Amino acid sequence: MTTRLWPDVALHVVSGKGGTGKTTVAAALALALAREGRRTLLIEVEGRQGIAQLFDTPPMPYEERKVAVAPGGGEVWALAVDAQEALLDYLESFYNLKRAGSALRRMGAVDFVTTIAPGLRDVLLTGKAVEVVRRRDKGSADMYDAVVLDAPPTGRIAKFLNVNSEISGLAKVGPIRNHADLVMRVIASPRTAVHLVTLLEEMPVQETIDGVAELRAEGLPVGGVIVNMTRPPVLTPTQLESALAGTLPADAIRRSLERCGLAAHEDAIVPALLREASDHAQRVALEQREMERVHSLGLPTFVLPLLTGGVDLGGLYELAELLADGGMG
Repeated sequence: MTTRLWPDVALHVVSGKGGTGKTTVAAALALALAREGRRTLLIEVEGRQGIAQLFDTPPMPYEERKVAVAPGGGEVWALAVDAQEALLDYLESFYNLKRAGSALRRMGAVDFVTTIAPGLRDVLLTGKAVEVVRRRDKGSADMYDAVVLDAPPTGRIAKFLNVNSEISGLAKVGPIRNHADLVMRVIASPRTAVHLVTLLEEMPVQETIDGVAELRAEGLPVGGVIVNMTRPPVLTPTQLESALAGTLPADAIRRSLERCGLAAHEDAIVPALLREASDHAQRVALEQREMERVHSLGLPTFVLPLLTGGVDLGGLYELAELLADGGMG
């Protein structure tokens, strides 16, 4: 998938309206990028421990841990970033204040700072992802080929990523400002791609369209759109047209029921089947219209199916395979 379309991208940010499965897609993307011996880091920042649930591991601390092996011997590592821990990490890395940071946490100052200054919180969260990306520049032993960030929902993604505007009211100059500038030099560069996950429903698609417009207005790099949880039509195009028009042959349905030994119930079953067919045809028509709206964005589009058995580790590998092979729609 992305190594062909975005060969120079090191940070893949995944966002989407709540309920679209963005965490699942982010995990599958990390697996897809780890194929053939590559090493990826999957980062979550919302404190939901979604990665641990998907990979069936214990709750994750603020520590990089290997959670899966990809086809070809690659590795997926994961990290749950907490704003408080990220602040202590920042104090230790830049000011060698580990002991002072621990004292601040005991006093409740860390929680106070990250609560009253949400812009600082976002700088710390995105800053951790950028720090991992920059390990490649330094040739660090713990570097990764790619980083996948499971980011906040689409409605907040531009504000979350554009830390310069968020930090402007907090610090005009000084180390915090310098740190924000360093973060933006990666996030607003070709080394980053922001991918949006949607369903073929009106509200998620509209939020995706609005999100793309907002990202572009802020000068942030838009990647692709992943259409998740799609379902194939169960009727032929001709049957769908008839179902929409209300002209499906009821007599033929009755004869089929008789052949199945259900003639005694046909008076109840036939109307129910006709209503079900009409509802299905309307849904298919809606999804086709929404797909046209997605394509109108002019972005690379990937289509993933609804996993009827639910999302488990095997399902993640299935979705990763589709992303790696293109999954174009």
